[in-house]
Amino acid sequence: MGMLEAIERRKSVRAFKHNPIQQEKLNNILEAGRIAPSAKNRQPWRFIVIQDKEKRKRIEEAAYGQEHVGQAPVIIAACSTNIDYRMPNGQLSYPIDISFAVSFMMIQAAHENIGSCVITTFDEAEVKEILTVPYSMRVVMLLLLGHPAEEVASIRERKQLHEITAKDHW
Repeated sequence: MGMLEAIERRKSVRAFKHNPIQQEKLNNILEAGRIAPSAKNRQPWRFIVIQDKEKRKRIEEAAYGQEHVGQAPVIIAACSTNIDYRMPNGQLSYPIDISFAVSFMMIQAAHENIGSCVITTFDEAEVKEILTVPYSMRVVMLLLLGHPAEEVASIRERKQLHEITAKDHW
């Protein structure tokens, strides 16, 4: 499978089978996040892999009852270990760094025929308590992983390339 094909195959899955993910595939997905780029190569992340059914159910509740959160056999809490670093352009680096890592994991998941979905709607304080994340760290997003329970629609509206690109000026 080519890279663009893997990216095109990636869809947000919101219904998962209960089948576990093979450890080798999960390791490959985590490895993709590990080798993702980050500002000044700081690698400001910690990935907490949650497979325990009770913890997944508690995280579902912290995600305001989104059923697919607890249904996914694996949840990865993508956390930042450096919330204060600002890049020279003034932007905080951790939201961008964590987004790179999770994006790489999603593409690898598609390559491994594993469904994924990013969750950003959750009570961070509650998730931090469930996972014993230190106060000074952030849980930036959750990545759900699992085998899709149903075929995900292949048609999704995307803008055409000419609608989102410009050359040499806005």
